Amino acid sequence: MSAITLFGAGSWGTALSVHLASAGRDVVLWARRPAVAEEIRKTAHNPTYLPELLIPSSVHITTDLEEAAQASDVWGVAVPSQNVRTRMEALRPHVHPEVRLVALSKGIENETLLTMSQVLDDVFEQVPRAHIGTLYGPSHAEEVAEGRPTAIVAASPQEQEARRIQKLFMTERLRVYVNTDVLGVEIGGSAKNVLAIAAGIADGVSYGDNAKAALVTRGLAEIRRLGQALGADPQTFAGLAGIGDLVVTCMSRHSRNRYVGEQISTGKSLEQVIDEMEMVAEGVRTTRSAYNLARRHGVEMPITEAVHAILFDGKSPRKLVKRLMTRSAKHENWLPTTLQK
Repeated sequence: MSAITLFGAGSWGTALSVHLASAGRDVVLWARRPAVAEEIRKTAHNPTYLPELLIPSSVHITTDLEEAAQASDVWGVAVPSQNVRTRMEALRPHVHPEVRLVALSKGIENETLLTMSQVLDDVFEQVPRAHIGTLYGPSHAEEVAEGRPTAIVAASPQEQEARRIQKLFMTERLRVYVNTDVLGVEIGGSAKNVLAIAAGIADGVSYGDNAKAALVTRGLAEIRRLGQALGADPQTFAGLAGIGDLVVTCMSRHSRNRYVGEQISTGKSLEQVIDEMEMVAEGVRTTRSAYNLARRHGVEMPITEAVHAILFDGKSPRKLVKRLMTRSAKHENWLPTTLQK
């Protein structure tokens, strides 16, 4: 079984490295901060992310980009989405056409509105597009680290490459399905974080289960509309990276994005909430990207627009809920005419 290099020693990179090592994989984990790498070596624990998780000695920790790059022909990119381009540009001198790149971060770049696989394709021109895939789905790091059963989806433009990712990452506790709709998987797995913020706001103001169910259902319709406008397969959004990831992120106590929404509902500013968090909530930056993508492509995304207004314009959650509830009546399966099939 091939070795795997994971770039990013955050919660997901750390959890995945431990899980794969426990399944017998050779794993190299690259950490950006030397202090973090040294603490892991000394204590076998990550001091900031998943501090109670024991990291086995079989996980090789390094801060040397060249060492990490040369250790494997499979690179899993788990750094925060808005930092992917910068981190990967530093790796460009060490890449070669046989490298397989797997995007593990969920987000859409603010400046370019590119998904993570598109960013990797943009940075690594010498790597064939078919060698760039993603691994998305309902997979809280805490539960993967504990070895709890989890199912996710590997996506690549070519099925044989998706199956390669599947074989590398699949274990007895991590079931991996394959998909060739990379764009749909990435849009679903990224935009759901925006809806998780909305779910947290709804929980924080005690709107109840009915509102949460409506939010998840209509939020999925928004994500599907955006995905279809971009050329994704609508069936993808009924899968693990669509409704699966959306449900777990909106419902789970582990969800950072849901937590952001809850804190915003108490009257805290976005800056205050972010300053108080150790971990990155990808949905905050993804809200900007999803909002701008919707405007660019003329896609109606009222929930996303409301979250954007709350986070960045200081609008009242209660007033925006009233606006959502009093919009003009729609057919449940409503789509722009150009997208109806």
